[in-house]
Amino acid sequence: MMEFERVLFRAKQGDEKAIEQILEMFRPMLIRNSLIRGVFDEELYQEPAIETLKCIQCFKQLE
Repeated sequence: MMEFERVLFRAKQGDEKAIEQILEMFRPMLIRNSLIRGVFDEELYQEPAIETLKCIQCFKQLE
């Protein structure tokens, strides 16, 4: 199993450190997509972060 899959599996089980690790991994992309004319917008950051958390719960391990 790949390291990312392990972290994702732990996050799905509720491991807060794993969840933080995934959010940190995607942080640059989340921030980049949360800018309006170069200015960070907290609300634009929250929406994709919440969707990321939802996706963690939808994760199914490939067999």
